[in-house]
Amino acid sequence: MKKIQISPSILSADFSQLGNEIKRLEKAGADMIHVDVMDGHFVPNLTIGPPVIKALKKHSSIMFDVHLMISPVHNYIEAYAEAGADIITIHPEATADLSSSILKVKKLKKKVGISLNPETKTDVIYNFLDKIDLVLIMSVNPGFGGQKFMPEVLDKVKELKRIQKEKNLDFDIEIDGGINFDNSKSAIQAGVNILVSGTTIFKSNNGDIKKNIELLKSK
Repeated sequence: MKKIQISPSILSADFSQLGNEIKRLEKAGADMIHVDVMDGHFVPNLTIGPPVIKALKKHSSIMFDVHLMISPVHNYIEAYAEAGADIITIHPEATADLSSSILKVKKLKKKVGISLNPETKTDVIYNFLDKIDLVLIMSVNPGFGGQKFMPEVLDKVKELKRIQKEKNLDFDIEIDGGINFDNSKSAIQAGVNILVSGTTIFKSNNGDIKKNIELLKSK
């Protein structure tokens, strides 16, 4: 079984102190930094772009796990790769040619992920599972932080684990949306090995992020 990793979402961090927040997360034992990129078009919100990621990367020695919620995504992949993204995750609905977009990320020597919204079926990506590094299961509708976890998406996690075993594949399974100390256990038991969490990491236990990261990791 893969080691459980925590990818804190900086969407819940203090945006006036992002560089320091990333240093705090590293010191507290975060395995990577989750960066949500929203365009106000594919999802109804706006966040940060390549210049901010480039500036923040200077404060980090761990991987940047960049989730692109932008459309059309294909033309922006290179800019995020150059800015410092180590993992680039895209949505099938956001590209005219998923195969071509996967190949573009690979050519830029980055890890590639595909994200599935709560209503998106796993068969959309079935033929791509041997070409990617990660599947990100959204356990809320993308676009806003602080939403309630949707437990029904764990069926997709279990299905992916079954396919993984059948086809002898080695992609990571990540989950994002409303992850807390209660549902993290069921997500891990279903087969998730990377947990994205924002509000729980930054706000629980009076903001003790080290304790919160450790609690999320414990099954």
